[in-house]
Amino acid sequence: MPLNMAGCTTDCVEKPISICFQKFGHFVGTHPWWFFISPLLISAVLGSGFYFLEDREANDIEDQFTPVNGPAKLERQFVQQNFPQNDSVFSNQRLYTDGVYASFIAVSRSSNILTDAAFQEIVTLHRKVKGLNVSMGHDVLTFEGLCARRYKKCIPNKILDIYKYYGNNLETTELTFPFFRFGFSYIFLGYSVGGVNINSSVIKSAKAVRLFYFLKEDNRSRTDLWLNEFLKVFPSNLSLNLIKVTYSTSLSRQVEFEANTKDVIPLFSITYVIAIGFSILSCLRFDCVRNKAWVATFGVFSAGLAVLSSFGMMLHIGVPFVMTVANSPFLILGIGVDDMFILISCWQQTSVHDRVETRLSNTYKEAAISITITTLTDVFAFYIGLMTPFRSVRSFCLYTSTSILFCYIYSITFFGAFLVLNGRRENSNKHWLTCKEVPEECPVSQSKLYELCCVGGAYDPHTGREEVQPMNRFFKKYYGPFLMKSWTKVFVIVLYCIYLIISIYGCFQIQEGIDLRNLAADDSYVVKYYDNEKEYFSEYGPNIMVVIRREFPYWDAKYMSDLETCIEDFKNLSFIEKDIFTSWIKSYKYYGYHTKLNLSTEDFFKDNLETFLRLYSDFKQDVNFTNNSIYASRFFIQTVNISTALDEMNMLNNLRETAQKCPVPLLVYHPAFIYHDQYAVIVSNTIQNIGVTTAVMLLISLLLIPNPLCSLWVTFSIASVIVGVTGFMALWDVNLDTISMIILVVCIGFSVDFSAHISYAFVSNKKPSANEKAVEALFSLGYPILQGAVSTILGVVVLSASKNYIFRTFFKIMFLVIFFGLFHGLTFIPVFLTFFDMCSGTPAKNKSGPEQQDVKNSYTNNIQSKDGELKEREIYDNHIFQPDNHRTCQSQPCSAIWMITGNNHHVQDNHMCMASTIPMFKVDSHTYEVHMYTPSDDGMLRVTCPSKIVF
Repeated sequence: MPLNMAGCTTDCVEKPISICFQKFGHFVGTHPWWFFISPLLISAVLGSGFYFLEDREANDIEDQFTPVNGPAKLERQFVQQNFPQNDSVFSNQRLYTDGVYASFIAVSRSSNILTDAAFQEIVTLHRKVKGLNVSMGHDVLTFEGLCARRYKKCIPNKILDIYKYYGNNLETTELTFPFFRFGFSYIFLGYSVGGVNINSSVIKSAKAVRLFYFLKEDNRSRTDLWLNEFLKVFPSNLSLNLIKVTYSTSLSRQVEFEANTKDVIPLFSITYVIAIGFSILSCLRFDCVRNKAWVATFGVFSAGLAVLSSFGMMLHIGVPFVMTVANSPFLILGIGVDDMFILISCWQQTSVHDRVETRLSNTYKEAAISITITTLTDVFAFYIGLMTPFRSVRSFCLYTSTSILFCYIYSITFFGAFLVLNGRRENSNKHWLTCKEVPEECPVSQSKLYELCCVGGAYDPHTGREEVQPMNRFFKKYYGPFLMKSWTKVFVIVLYCIYLIISIYGCFQIQEGIDLRNLAADDSYVVKYYDNEKEYFSEYGPNIMVVIRREFPYWDAKYMSDLETCIEDFKNLSFIEKDIFTSWIKSYKYYGYHTKLNLSTEDFFKDNLETFLRLYSDFKQDVNFTNNSIYASRFFIQTVNISTALDEMNMLNNLRETAQKCPVPLLVYHPAFIYHDQYAVIVSNTIQNIGVTTAVMLLISLLLIPNPLCSLWVTFSIASVIVGVTGFMALWDVNLDTISMIILVVCIGFSVDFSAHISYAFVSNKKPSANEKAVEALFSLGYPILQGAVSTILGVVVLSASKNYIFRTFFKIMFLVIFFGLFHGLTFIPVFLTFFDMCSGTPAKNKSGPEQQDVKNSYTNNIQSKDGELKEREIYDNHIFQPDNHRTCQSQPCSAIWMITGNNHHVQDNHMCMASTIPMFKVDSHTYEVHMYTPSDDGMLRVTCPSKIVF
């Protein structure tokens, strides 16, 4: 069909699809049992995939929440190849992983922990830890047997060595910070003593002490057993009067993250009960035949089948099941219930006298395109999410998009079939609960209670449809007309401007990156440890490796000058401590100076390097000196005051920029950079996903919504909701991270849902003016959209009670998405659509002449109600009545009758006469449709012609 510029419609795609759905609905209505039982069998077969759930779980934090092939992972690979760990000379500074360790932080209950009494309690804990042993078969695992060693001794905690040496005199000892000279060496206290109060580098008091227990990495199964035993020490009853203790291990973050599944299972059970309860409540009718309680129940059940089928299929295929996927059922439940309400609403608009297959056919004709638009947009939004470099996002998008497809398929098969079966019961006028036939009218002798419980099957005699529900009537008579008032529209525009200003402001306040502490539950011991670590030990951040990636002439003064310039550039960064610098080349030159060696030539430099590295075994780990060539080397710089995600992002970016500007080929690395890499891609990737998805949404809207201008409004709604959600989530203390990025993808789909339903209803109804179209769209779909929104919010509201950041974040953003999407769908979009008469397809006002207008005004139809009250029946401006003495038929008399003119194949000479003296029409006050009676069979003929009709 060509583009109709006058009506601004493009239904060349929408109309054929609508016809296909109409035919499919008739087929489903004819064979309902096939479509009811088949999804049950399919779900049972696919649901067997849950047998593989445990095998498919993939909750490794690094693998799932860091970018695939992130720069830091490539840098780590380079470090690992060139600087292998030496287990006999352990150095935590030189680890290319987080290492294997246990740790506890002792915080003083008073102002100073550097007292003999406090350290006695710390030493008591220390002895308990070192005395731990655990059985593994016939072996007994002890700390001494598992500890990381340096010169055949376990790595000590130097602060305890200092206490052991000074004892009771510790309080009077002048400990310098961050370095303290102890014997012939300097000890770095920045990681051991926290919350310090210093005066001229001398510690006056300190609040916390941290101890580490490093283990070898050669046998993780053995060390894991000991670490789990370590965790059992602290919850026990310890008589600690002077200190409070928090603790953690290298395994804790991962273990606590995996434990979150126990939190979500009962929440989903509660959600399902709430969804069923709300759906039944909102679909209850005071008519024991037309009651939709079972329909609502099976609608929710249909969404549950979709989750069972899709998840089972993904598990059969072998798709990893990540913790983030546990959010998906909450989302699918909301989408499925939303489609259910739309289908129920359209079913109620069909004639109760039609056969059930005809009713379902008409239901699909009206609703299928609307739910198809929202399904396609949701599915494409999630499939586009597969482009992200985060595996957790990919798994979530794959599971969720497949679930949405199943939800859609089951809605038009399983749920549609149940609508037919329920419709057959209604046609037989059987009770919704007992399935026994009940009378349509209450006997005179029976009570009101009997009428409520045992009488049913009522319908609107004027329209032949089910009676209009109170909420639909509210949108028709009150909310819609109120929203169309001029002053209301002005207020809506002002309100939207305020919303937009606050949203844009919030977008500039958003923080990036996921705080790893948030991967554990709020009450986890890990969170308490991280809190103390941040409060007392944030002054000194990670010790960064700066690696020279290729062979380099260290003996050449010119090249060394370039390297020293680069080193100075690093030291000049605001977050770098200039005085803490570890460099093998600096020490080697110092060694050469004191031993009178000439290191300015390549031969002498390499010949003496072997001896130097043998004497200083730590530095041997910093130089890849193989086959008389230096392939790579590294030095270390110390960061300070890195406490927030913004600090981490700026640190990583500035370090990499500085390394890139250097003429010497450098790279910077620390194990934490694996997680910091998300800052480099999270914003650009989110923008990319939103941009591509929005473009796809626009294309789908243009194809399926028969009006290009209104399709642009749908796209505008997407952008507007995304800006609002992004801005307000920043004001609600939600960061832009892998979790929120998932929900922003969801945001696109849901923002389409609300606006697409209203926009499609707006352009597809036949009302003559834009205001009337908006009111009719709200009348048809306002309540179903409200039901869907409330049900979705109820579906996720229980997540607000979760102890886990992931699920709480899901709730916060979903609440914003639904709230703003609903506000756009029921307020902003209906108002904005009325600003463009092109969308209406007909003029907003009738251009009738004054004579016709006077005639119309004199024939306003007043009908006497049962209680004697006159109710004015409003007639549209283009309905023009002519009196009975106005003759339009010249061939025969037409006295005392009403006449109609219009385009009709029964009309001769554009006129038609009905030889009858009875009233030939009624005008419905709710739908404004004209109902006519034919003189032959006294049957009703409904006229809803969009053209001008003259009576």
